[in-house]
Amino acid sequence: MADWHEDDDVIVRAKSGDESAWRELYEAHAGRLQAWLRSRPSGDSAEDSDDVAAASWLTAADKIADFHGSTDDFGGWLFVIVRNTALNQRRRTIRRATSPFEVDGNDARIWGADDDGTVLVDDMDGTRRLLAELSPREAEVVALVDVVGLDTATAASIIGISHSSIRVTRHRAMKRLRKIAEQLEM
Repeated sequence: MADWHEDDDVIVRAKSGDESAWRELYEAHAGRLQAWLRSRPSGDSAEDSDDVAAASWLTAADKIADFHGSTDDFGGWLFVIVRNTALNQRRRTIRRATSPFEVDGNDARIWGADDDGTVLVDDMDGTRRLLAELSPREAEVVALVDVVGLDTATAASIIGISHSSIRVTRHRAMKRLRKIAEQLEM
């Protein structure tokens, strides 16, 4: 982290290997982390969000000594690890061509949306379909801020762009999603 912060009690205990501290961190962040991962394209049907999450938690446990801050700060730090793990996994998948989908520029297939017209099974399928209509950056911003519920400052630090860029990108994405919603109502 750029700024040094005093470690809170949970972080101090996690650094010493206290299982209850890790459980507290997991309970505080795992739900939002899974929601965010499920909204992102994996590129590989053989590897799911649970695999990325597990690898990320292992990396966090391995690197916790380098972290300084509160339990809330840990969430932002963890999301950066998850984002990097997911991006690395996606690059490996593309390099190894393990995706069962043909990549012909149709991002909707990569984002997990199907064009077969079947009924949406759950809300996440609908979310993926909507996110597939956005640019990758817009989709990532909307997933972090609106799907997962992170504040814009945390989302900016996770993606590595400025707070104002997050706000502008989110504004454009929401404008595009409103137009899509209007077309669906017609």
